[in-house]
Amino acid sequence: MPTRQSSTRKNVWTDEERAAMQESAKERKASSRRGPQSEADQRALGEQEIRDKIADLPEHDRAMAERFHELISGGVPQLMPRTYYGMPAYALDGKTICFYKPASKFKERYATLGFEQHAKLDDDSMWPTSYALTELTAATEARIVELVKKAAG
Repeated sequence: MPTRQSSTRKNVWTDEERAAMQESAKERKASSRRGPQSEADQRALGEQEIRDKIADLPEHDRAMAERFHELISGGVPQLMPRTYYGMPAYALDGKTICFYKPASKFKERYATLGFEQHAKLDDDSMWPTSYALTELTAATEARIVELVKKAAG
């Protein structure tokens, strides 16, 4: 006879992971409520969503996220700003290409530049899908723009 599991079972997800999933659900719900929008309206809405998320970040993450957003918006303008699991992200044809994960999001020691499966970074049979960011130097900024341009195709 099967035994009942205790109601004090350990959580599978951390509080931060659950919050990110809830953010994603809110993003999808809000998106489904919106009717067809012009590209300019989509861009303005995505821009505002990103600015709001950045404003809520701790100072170090906020400064890096602001600069990251400037780099992507200026260097790869064909990407559409949006949020992705509550993080600043950039999409092409409705598919997330890259995102900025602040260190504070999951209590990590560094921020992350991450790429999703639609990013065109394929290089032989293995390639990186994320990069740790501890600071944004001129060389790092140039590399970010180069990678995101490649990812966007």
